[in-house]
Amino acid sequence: MSLQSVTAFLATHAPDLSVIETEASSATVTLAAQAHGVEPDQIAKTICLRVGEDVILVVAAGTRRLDNRKFKDQFGAKPRMLGADEVLERTSHPVGGVCPFGLATQIPVYCDVSLKAFETVVPAAGATNSAVVVAPQRLAEITGASWVDVCQ
Repeated sequence: MSLQSVTAFLATHAPDLSVIETEASSATVTLAAQAHGVEPDQIAKTICLRVGEDVILVVAAGTRRLDNRKFKDQFGAKPRMLGADEVLERTSHPVGGVCPFGLATQIPVYCDVSLKAFETVVPAAGATNSAVVVAPQRLAEITGASWVDVCQ
């Protein structure tokens, strides 16, 4: 169902983009970079976080880590990772396929400025072997994301 929700989302919001499915797993940044022939930082990883009572998605360059100070300055609270079951429930995507497209519930999306270093980035597309190639600015536009600086 997750891959279908991403395909439906893209058909409506970005019909020129298509989902790429690979034989190889792209469930981690390293595997995804190998599967798509890009640098690890071009993988746009999506992190599902709880901030106080709210849940948000942060999309960042693959090897970048959240900076707790920057994050707290931006959102007023320390980030807490959601468990795999809650991630699936909130997004409809399994861990390793989480992306800001075709979400099961409305979740605010934030793109970290680390993505702007690349002409194109490769976020997952709802499954552990699927992705989309998209320009960072376009990613933010079609998902309604706000730009933030919350990574090291």
